Amino acid sequence: MLEISRLDAYYGNSRALQNVDIRVPDGGFLSIIGRNGVGKTTLLRAILGLMDRTRGSIRLDGVEISGMPTYRRARAGIGYVPQGRGILPRFTVAENLRMGTFARDETRPPVDEAFIFSLFPVLKERLGVRGGNLSGGQQQQLAIARALLSSPRIILLDEPTEGIQPNVVEQIETVIRRLNKELGITIVLVDQDIAFARSASDSFAIIDKGRVVAGGPVSDLTDDLVNRHMAV
Repeated sequence: MLEISRLDAYYGNSRALQNVDIRVPDGGFLSIIGRNGVGKTTLLRAILGLMDRTRGSIRLDGVEISGMPTYRRARAGIGYVPQGRGILPRFTVAENLRMGTFARDETRPPVDEAFIFSLFPVLKERLGVRGGNLSGGQQQQLAIARALLSSPRIILLDEPTEGIQPNVVEQIETVIRRLNKELGITIVLVDQDIAFARSASDSFAIIDKGRVVAGGPVSDLTDDLVNRHMAV
């Protein structure tokens, strides 16, 4: 279980998150939604230890991780697919994939590469191609595959379908569902696709101005809440 209590997060002296409380059970699927610039990406960065500083508690399976460096949080089982994908453009697909294995704790069984390529067949076809020469959709598939190779218990996904052609969006959404439903990987998703959040997740949190202003089971994600907190 991921448990976040009274979390504040800072960029320099500026507080970007305020008193955030969130809980995601093992195998759960939480969608984090809200307008641009309200703190959604900041929350994922805080969970992974990428902020200037934080206050409050972040616990993974009862273990306090808020004082751990990022690499230890990754080895504890947190995978991350950042906004913008974070692909190393001069590295080949194979080399980018290998980077994911460095974050794996050896006590967790490795993810079978054959399974990865069954999810994303195009990556097997393009192993020798540099990451920077892939399309946006292929780069996103590579970013998800790289995170999977760390054998994560939980994956943080930041806008995984942003700027991607519709047919690849559908494929990525199908993969995210499979990771959660078939493999039991806990998903924390930042996305603007309310329809996908409603159909795939079991809980939601709406962030506004660095605070969680609404949340609960996804059945409570009403049109009124969406219009109130996401309409421009």
